[in-house]
Amino acid sequence: MDNIAGKKSGLSWAVNLSVALLVMLWLFPTAGLFVSSFRTADQISSNGWWQSLFVSEQNVVLRSADPDDEGVQLLVDGVYTVQGNLYGEAGKSEILVWGTTSREIDTYTAGETADLGDGETITVQANGDYVWTGTTEMTGRGQRVFATAATPPEFTFENYRNMLFDESNVEGMAKAFFNTLTVTIPATIIPIMIAAFAAYALAWMDFPGRAILVAIVVGLLVVPLQLALIPLLRLHLGIGIGKGYLGVWLAHTGFGLPLAIYLLRNYMVGLPRDIIENAKVDGATDFQIFTKIILPLSFPALASFAIFQFLWTWNDLLVAKVFLIDSTGETTVMTNQIVELLGTRGGNWEILATAAFVSISVPLVVFFAMQKYLVRGLLAGSVK
Repeated sequence: MDNIAGKKSGLSWAVNLSVALLVMLWLFPTAGLFVSSFRTADQISSNGWWQSLFVSEQNVVLRSADPDDEGVQLLVDGVYTVQGNLYGEAGKSEILVWGTTSREIDTYTAGETADLGDGETITVQANGDYVWTGTTEMTGRGQRVFATAATPPEFTFENYRNMLFDESNVEGMAKAFFNTLTVTIPATIIPIMIAAFAAYALAWMDFPGRAILVAIVVGLLVVPLQLALIPLLRLHLGIGIGKGYLGVWLAHTGFGLPLAIYLLRNYMVGLPRDIIENAKVDGATDFQIFTKIILPLSFPALASFAIFQFLWTWNDLLVAKVFLIDSTGETTVMTNQIVELLGTRGGNWEILATAAFVSISVPLVVFFAMQKYLVRGLLAGSVK
């Protein structure tokens, strides 16, 4: 009697647990990317994003002011003196231990004095204040200090400012953003239009070989797109399409059609047969039934596939690499632009995290705006 109306299934806890696990698996990386986009490079390299709200210990290399700069070195009571703050301003971090070489960064504690030889000494305080003295005039660059410091949490908008307003990045990212829209919007609309006609024919029109076509569509769902990339590119080059927007639109259309037809056909099959039969009795043609009855009733399924297709094409890198000419940068998409940032900026992970979050912001908006249609489309036909 566990399955009667009003009773919850004994496996409901497992379903709830699975859903919660899937939500966490999606939420944690996204939250980590969002938090990292506001952190500095030093903090990203020192600990994980989940520790961003706590004080962290970092090994840092600091340098005093150059004694050759005007007004820096002063003669006090017969002793040449250079003083200031290693951070530029006191209180940024608390120095725990420090040293004058990278091999021994814990030789001294805050407030102790190190003998540098040749009559020179340096004293470093916990807040970064230092006093560097010498019996003779000091020359060259400032004294390096290797330290372990306790750094408080720090968040900044500088990453977004550099990404969105820095002249070296703005042109490339803005162009990549509009290029991605140019690829994504047609590559989402075209397969929906074609798949809607095909799904209606496979669902409600009787013709020889319909079952075989449905089986072929199901079989195409499991074919890896990597198998078709090079043959399809050779076909495009052979018929004169070449590498460009038209080629990438057709490629995304071909790769997305099997899922679109399968999803829409299953939805349309579940629509009430009486509505279609009554329309035919009233003299409506198949095209009129399709445009005035099937399409409005199939909007949840259409929206569901639109979400899938939009997310896939927006985040795609492989198809864009194969079917777009990006050597000149004129057709570079967001995913490829992020790869370029990785190549030119090396380990600047704060910029990469910011660029990645900017890239996923549009899919997030689309998903949350249309998620109710996604759920309705996926669950359609599960109940009568």
